[in-house]
Amino acid sequence: MQRPISNEYNPYFQSYINLVPEGDYFDLLEQNTADAVRFFEEIEPEKHNYRYAEGKWTIKDVLMHLIDTERVMSYRALVAARGDSKTPLPYMDEDAYAQNVNTFDRDMDSLIDEFMVVRSATGYLFEYLTDEQSKLIGNAHAHPITPRALGYIIIGHVQHHINVIQERYL
Repeated sequence: MQRPISNEYNPYFQSYINLVPEGDYFDLLEQNTADAVRFFEEIEPEKHNYRYAEGKWTIKDVLMHLIDTERVMSYRALVAARGDSKTPLPYMDEDAYAQNVNTFDRDMDSLIDEFMVVRSATGYLFEYLTDEQSKLIGNAHAHPITPRALGYIIIGHVQHHINVIQERYL
């Protein structure tokens, strides 16, 4: 799957796409998965429920956010890839999602397992898209988006949050 061009996504997502190195998409997705799993596995348990400031998410909350966001982004990619340019793609209120999930009572291993399952489904979705399907346009908010843009955003979004955790939490 080729890297998207700038008119295939909202400029808001450019910073995520910039975090994705050049290379084969599926190799990048596999590497990003391995890096993310290793990163979260290596975080000391006493940091799992740590917040760097009042009202901020815990590290487990961030991982749950990555899982939820990937599900939403994959759904958006599916809608566009199936040629449905009429259905408005859903907005995601990340704060509402975070407020309505309990990660405190979950252990990190269960969250990592869930991330890997969601990522596996993401991989299957993108693996079987044709080049033409990856370029179809989805109806996202005020800006069109393609499945391949969403695929790259998914990788960059994970890397963004790993960077944030490294800078602010650890």
